[in-house]
Amino acid sequence: MTPRQGAASMREAASDQGKLANAPCVAGGRRAPLVMEISSQQKTILDRIVEARRGSIAHRKRVLPDVALRMAVDKNEPPRDFAAALARDGYNVIAELKKASPSKGILRQDYSPATLAAGLAAAGAAALSVLTEEEFFLGSLADLKAAKKAADIPVLRKDFIVDAWQVWEARAAGADAFLLIAAILEDKTLCELLELGRSLKMEPLVEVHSREELNRAIAAGASIIGVNNRDLRTFKVRIETSLELIDDVPERCIAVSESGLRTHEDLCRLRSAGFDAFLVGEHLMKEADPGEPLRALIGAAGAGHTAA
Repeated sequence: MTPRQGAASMREAASDQGKLANAPCVAGGRRAPLVMEISSQQKTILDRIVEARRGSIAHRKRVLPDVALRMAVDKNEPPRDFAAALARDGYNVIAELKKASPSKGILRQDYSPATLAAGLAAAGAAALSVLTEEEFFLGSLADLKAAKKAADIPVLRKDFIVDAWQVWEARAAGADAFLLIAAILEDKTLCELLELGRSLKMEPLVEVHSREELNRAIAAGASIIGVNNRDLRTFKVRIETSLELIDDVPERCIAVSESGLRTHEDLCRLRSAGFDAFLVGEHLMKEADPGEPLRALIGAAGAGHTAA
C-alpha cells in the first residue's frame, strides 16, 4: 500500500463521521508589470492582485454581460480532457506560458504564445497553462486563444478567478480547464465554481499551499489538486511543501506539484512520492527554446510521451 493509499483508507473510515471528501456542493493595454516588495505592514502580493482583479471584473461585466458569454460558449467545441491528460503513466508536465511575474518582472521579451505552445506540445507537454492576468503578469485571453489554436493538447486558464463570470469567460475563450486558488476563495464560492466548471465539462485545478487549504479543497470535492511550492503571499519557493502534503491527497485525486521544479530528478522524486503531474513555468520561459528544458525535465523515460 502506498502512502497515499494508506492515507486514503484512514480518510474513508473517518468520512462516515465527517462526510466531507465527496460531499456535493450546494451552489446558488499592456504595461510594465508591478514588481512588489513585501513587508508585514503591507498588503501581500496576493491581496493586491485579487483586489485589482475584482475591479477589472466589475468593469468587464458591464462591457460583456453573461448572456453574450453563454452564446459564445454554445458555439465552441467541447473542451479537451484536461484530467485525462494528467492521469497517464509518465512525466505529465503542464507547461506554463507567462510573460512576466510580480516577483521577477519580465521573464521573456519575445513572448509569442502560439510559437511557444506549438514548441512545448512538440517537446512532450501533456497540457498547457496560460497566464491571462493583465496587470501583474502581462497576460491576456488573446494569449490563451493563440495557444489553443497552435497546439492540440488541453489548455488551462491560469488566473485569479473569484467570480462565476470568469469561468464563463474562460470557456467562451476556449479554455479546457481553469485554476481555482483555495487561498482566495471562501468555501461556498469554491464549491460553486467547482460545480460550474463541471457543468461546462471543465475540471478545475484547485491549488493549495497548506494542509488547511488542502483539507478545504478535499471537502469541496476537488478532483485535481495542485500543491503550489510557491507561497503566493511571499513568493518564496519550497519543493518540500509538496512532499509534506502528498500523503494527505486522496488516492481518487490527481495530484499536481507546482513551481520550483528544475530537473528530471525533481520530477522523479515527486513522482515516487505520489504526484501524477507537474506544472513548470519560469524554468521554461527563461530559455531561448523552452522545448529543450522541457525535454530534459521529462527525461529519457518520458522521451516517447505524446499528446493524447
